[in-house]
Amino acid sequence: MGDTQNKNEQGNNAVQEQDINQLLKVRREKLAALQEAGKNPFLHTKYDVSHHSQEIKDNYESLEGKTVSIAGRIMQKRVMGKASFCNVQDLVGNIQSYVARDSIGEEPYADFKKYDVGDIVGIKGEVFKTKTGEISVHAAEVVLLSKSLQILPEKFHGLTNTDIRYRQRYTDLIMNPDVKETFVKRSKVLSAIRRYLDEQGFMEVETPMLVANAGGAAARPFETHYNALDEDVKLRISLELYLKRLIVGGMEKVYEIGRVFRNEGLDTRHNPEFTLMELYQAYTDYYGMMDLTENLFRYVAQEVCGTTLVPYAEEMIDLGKPFARLTMVDAVKQYAGVDFEQIPDTEAAKKLADEKGIHYEARHTKGDILNLFFEEFVEEHLIQPTFVMDHPVEVSPLTKRKPDKPDYVERFELFIYGREMCNAYSELNDPIDQRERFKAQEAALAAGDEEANTTDEDFLNALEIGMPPTGGIGYGIDRLVMLLTNSPAIRDVLLFPTMRTLD
Repeated sequence: MGDTQNKNEQGNNAVQEQDINQLLKVRREKLAALQEAGKNPFLHTKYDVSHHSQEIKDNYESLEGKTVSIAGRIMQKRVMGKASFCNVQDLVGNIQSYVARDSIGEEPYADFKKYDVGDIVGIKGEVFKTKTGEISVHAAEVVLLSKSLQILPEKFHGLTNTDIRYRQRYTDLIMNPDVKETFVKRSKVLSAIRRYLDEQGFMEVETPMLVANAGGAAARPFETHYNALDEDVKLRISLELYLKRLIVGGMEKVYEIGRVFRNEGLDTRHNPEFTLMELYQAYTDYYGMMDLTENLFRYVAQEVCGTTLVPYAEEMIDLGKPFARLTMVDAVKQYAGVDFEQIPDTEAAKKLADEKGIHYEARHTKGDILNLFFEEFVEEHLIQPTFVMDHPVEVSPLTKRKPDKPDYVERFELFIYGREMCNAYSELNDPIDQRERFKAQEAALAAGDEEANTTDEDFLNALEIGMPPTGGIGYGIDRLVMLLTNSPAIRDVLLFPTMRTLD
């Protein structure tokens, strides 16, 4: 029975593939016929568009009876003898057009009847309503602007396969209007961020992507070779060290939005290249960064979504209320029932980790293990916006120590829906302490930590010139877009996510 079913499925697939191949052949034959008749659609260089579909629908009363010109892709087509209907999709939506032989002429109408779903056309005509009340364009002219030689996927199976959607984003955007809306919102998020920061007196800058020393984060870099200089270089993993150089140079408020590259795995929250924003402000600290972050998130949500109450998965995230603030030690105490203030040393911390089933490496110290406890027991519970503050110094090599608790630093991460949204410091500006931190990172690298930083002598020289007290922060832009568009995976908010090459 199973063999028979498999054979039937294979037979159906073969027939379907044969049908598709025949349809593709017909499309190419139509193109050849148009070209032989001197009507090559690919020779059109421009088409004057006066209105988009939604604009016509929104302003019907003032446009009724007026001539408009629209352009877009044919998504539906019904040929009925001397008159036909087609549905044209453009940037903002779609609109119906009534195409009659007596209105556009016999030869153009004969051509129109041969057009396919997927073809791109320009239509000029009067705005009217059909008997059923649908706002439409009564065509006086139809021009084929581009011939589609492929078949849009919904004709056979719909575009629901996520792998195909990510690989062929252009088709995904055509077939799934909600996908286009996600990326419209992404653009608005970036515009709102820039608007807010510009109004706060920040200056947008650009720094190198190819660097000799990829520092500023715990991540494994991509490596390449610069032929002209015969030097090995890396793709940046962070924006931090160059932006801090600008603070040293007297630029008091700077930010950069750009791609960074981390040689790590892919999952719902990680892509090897992603968009990071970092900003640095002189004469403030991590408390100043908390205030800025809270205000920025509220502003962007209001601008993009029209509200600070944002749905995400099964939760309603409230960006309007003051964000909770919790130290890492208190968070672990609350959710894991362990008070690291009472853990005397690394040996005791490792013993506790063994009891709780927390995996650690031989090089890890008490502070590292505190961070592992936080990741294991706390993160998933932080649904509403929560600033987790005062990390151990071992996991914060570029951060200023707390004066009253030198084993901890003035750092916070913002968590929403169990995800880290940003990471901020009171920046370390002591060049002597910074050199010692780099030494510790070099030792970790030698012990097998591929994500450890290496010493950046030019950066240390900049700190010796003198950097004022500074607050700095890094935001994962893709995760913010995920939140504001209710998208479950980072690939849903990247136009062209990283994919394995097909054989």
